[in-house]
Amino acid sequence: MKKLLCMIALAGFALTAWSQTPLRLSTYSGTSLDRYDGQLCDVTADRYLFNGWNTISMPFAMTEQEIDDALGQGVRLERLVGVNQQGNEIVLNFQDCKAEGIQANMPYILYYPGETGSKRLHVITQVTKKESKVTFTTNGGVEVTMNGTAVRTDGKGHYGILAINNVDANFTSIDNDKSFFYATYCYINIPGEQQFTLIPNHLGAGEVTSINEIAAASDIIDVYNVLGMKVANNIKAGEVNNLTPGIYVVKGRKILVK
Repeated sequence: MKKLLCMIALAGFALTAWSQTPLRLSTYSGTSLDRYDGQLCDVTADRYLFNGWNTISMPFAMTEQEIDDALGQGVRLERLVGVNQQGNEIVLNFQDCKAEGIQANMPYILYYPGETGSKRLHVITQVTKKESKVTFTTNGGVEVTMNGTAVRTDGKGHYGILAINNVDANFTSIDNDKSFFYATYCYINIPGEQQFTLIPNHLGAGEVTSINEIAAASDIIDVYNVLGMKVANNIKAGEVNNLTPGIYVVKGRKILVK
């Protein structure tokens, strides 16, 4: 009986291994995923990371443990959860989401504390081909989109994290015709000709709450943006959710309006 069970287990392992399609993902020019979409793949990707903040968007998911195994436990992962504006300054609110892991095609910023160089990501997971972007509109009506790149993409007209300025995850406007983003990197796009200063704001995993956790719906409150500017005066707390999506400050605490 034990011999039979072992044979069944080995057969199951062989079947699982056989069903995993090998996929070597190019993080330079990109890889066509048409034939891999929805398939369980044995994926290998060599991604160049700088010491400090980087951007990343992968066509597959990774758990927190898989991220730690590949890049070390000191890695931080954040996603864009809202934007606020004061004049030509736009605050990008990034929140710690490492416990959620990397979701397929979601654009992130990633802090890598190790030595600059190429790092290997290796997972057995389902590959997904789809558009990867998130869009928020500031309280000033400016549309801000963070997008991942599936293939090598022109950089001109976008904002990106430059290796020489990645200590705080500052996104810098790119006006060089010869600039580009490699596949699996991310950029920020703002329509129009106006140039903005983008300011990153890093939020802890539990730092942002909802208005109903700190005030009753009938309470009269003042609302501030994360730059300290008052955006609403003497309104009912229940009306906060009618504001433009983003991060606000009420009673000294940060709240997320979706």
